[in-house]
Amino acid sequence: MIHLLSRTSFCRRQVALTLVLSGLVAVAMPALAQSAGQNRSGIYTCIDAKGRRITADRPIPECIDREQRELGSSGTVRRVVPPSYTAEERARIAAQRRAEDEARARVNEERRRERALLIRYPNQEAHDKDRALALGQVDEVVDAVKKRELELAAQRKEIDQELEFYQSDPTRIPAWLKRKLEDNEQQVLVQKRFLVEQDQEKRRINERFDEELAKLRQLWSQMAGSSR
Repeated sequence: MIHLLSRTSFCRRQVALTLVLSGLVAVAMPALAQSAGQNRSGIYTCIDAKGRRITADRPIPECIDREQRELGSSGTVRRVVPPSYTAEERARIAAQRRAEDEARARVNEERRRERALLIRYPNQEAHDKDRALALGQVDEVVDAVKKRELELAAQRKEIDQELEFYQSDPTRIPAWLKRKLEDNEQQVLVQKRFLVEQDQEKRRINERFDEELAKLRQLWSQMAGSSR
């Protein structure tokens, strides 16, 4: 009987101890949660427009137009908060970035063009050969035009011989002969325009190859210097 009572008392003490411990945990948990939340919150720091260093436990209004650093509890930088811009400022920054991107694209395109130029023309001999080929194609067109001019001159001679029959009375010139004369004169003008255009084309070709050659000489010189 005594042993049974002792055992019952022991059980009651265990239950009471458990309840006490449970209460302590319930009381401590909110405090621990609050402490953890405080540890998670960062410290914001920045230098404002007047050169003053400002520190706060939340984003700093005085530094809305500049970077702010959020520090952890150990003082290390947790993150960098970028400036907050107005719509006009954001548009200006976006335009500046687009301009920078376009400039980089132009530089990259120029480098790509230079590499392609070097691959195509490893030396001046190859470049001179290509220039001669391009000019030769124009000369072929010029030769064809001059040949056509000779044909038109011979045709005009025949027309003039036929017109001699109507010198005394030009009103009797037949319509077909008039059309033949007009067509001949028009064709002569066309061939003259062709010759002018081909002369301009030769100048454009020489200008292009001169520009390329100047650039290539720089690139060849750079390659020679880097290989030493």
